[in-house]
Amino acid sequence: MTTSSARTPAPSYVRTPAAGFLNSLSVDRPLVMYDIIGSIAHAEMLGTVGIVSTAESKALVTGLRQVAREVSSGTFGWRDDLEDVHTNVEVRLTEIVGAVGGKLHTARSRNDQVALDERLYLRAALLGIGNGLVGLEEALLTRATAETDSPMPGYTHLQRAQPVTVAHWLLAHFWRFERDIDRILATARRANVSPLGAGALAGSTLPIDPAQVATRLGFDRSFENSIDAVSDRDPLAETLFDLALLSVHASALGEEVVLFASTEFGFLERTAALGSGSSLMPQKRNPDVAELIRGKAGRTIGNLVSLLTTLKGLPLAYDRDLQEDKAPVLDSVATVGAIVESLTALVVQLRFDAGRLAEATSDPALYATDRVEQLVAEGVPFREAHARIGQSYADRGAPGPTVLESNPVEAVRRRSSPGAPAPSAVAHQCLTARTRLVAHRASLSSLGRTVELAEELLNEEKR
Repeated sequence: MTTSSARTPAPSYVRTPAAGFLNSLSVDRPLVMYDIIGSIAHAEMLGTVGIVSTAESKALVTGLRQVAREVSSGTFGWRDDLEDVHTNVEVRLTEIVGAVGGKLHTARSRNDQVALDERLYLRAALLGIGNGLVGLEEALLTRATAETDSPMPGYTHLQRAQPVTVAHWLLAHFWRFERDIDRILATARRANVSPLGAGALAGSTLPIDPAQVATRLGFDRSFENSIDAVSDRDPLAETLFDLALLSVHASALGEEVVLFASTEFGFLERTAALGSGSSLMPQKRNPDVAELIRGKAGRTIGNLVSLLTTLKGLPLAYDRDLQEDKAPVLDSVATVGAIVESLTALVVQLRFDAGRLAEATSDPALYATDRVEQLVAEGVPFREAHARIGQSYADRGAPGPTVLESNPVEAVRRRSSPGAPAPSAVAHQCLTARTRLVAHRASLSSLGRTVELAEELLNEEKR
């Protein structure tokens, strides 16, 4: 193995007057470790099938691990003239191991290489988002468990509708994020297919073994069609949809925090956890965290539209347009990761004003439906009962609550149908939620082992 101190010239395929415009290094640098991991698996496969010798395969793997160490330590010398992350890694490898470095790209194209890098990255990114969501759900569930007897108004059309509890409101958001985790895990499963071995679009005449690479990297299987393998960006589009919808759900919770922390509602105490104060008005405490969460949702939606627009109408197989697939994904992953982390901290610190909630739930209008259902229980047809109670409100304004309705806690306890806000029904919700969290942790642990399996290729001691 040799180390060259001379500056290796750029490969012929990047020598063009348009090199600056074609350069993607500023975007794809976060993929470097996944590029190295995939290259190690590829080099091992080349040795196993005899395309390169055993010694050459070991030299390539050893050199790639040195490149990884240089990247980790910050000593890797990135070169803008080398266009992308793949070329930077290969050129540095050749400087380390000599001419054998030129054999690494045997039976491989940058087309299947980048598709592999993206899927390796995606698995790890979805794992991180999923683990963060579990933490957010845990925070919502913990707060809900403590608020099962705290009545609050429920709203439709932003008008007081019927009594619920703080626990029931928190759990409504829990179930939204629960579906987000389901989608993320499903996307990770569908993305767990290795495209390496597809080449530029038509495989190879050499005796490669894509299945070996797939197994080595923890994929469920290798691709079925080489044209599809290099052009498929469905996992990226699905991820952007998952993250956009997740951010919409986070935005909805943020919006209600903004409303409930306002003077007009007053359901939440305006603590420092909500955000900063005003630079001019000393009495202000602004819900900045919730507002920024709400604002960032538009960014993730834009990223989804950006990728779908890029993919729209592309001919098969690979087109350079696909270079534009990374920026929206990387941005949404970072944005949503920050949203989930900040929202979790906010949920933990929410402080409810029991007095304002009690005042709001004393509104007689909240119990109009209860009065209708009391008449229905006495045998009055629903439509007649609805009309009678509605007319009584129209004629005299909101009538005072009956003795049965004067206690909001008791009124909520009567709402015990499945999925309703009564403490008994909420307790069942919480039990189901705990079961779902256990299942999600198990699924994320399995995904984590897959990610770790691939990352172990960077570590010589584990070989």
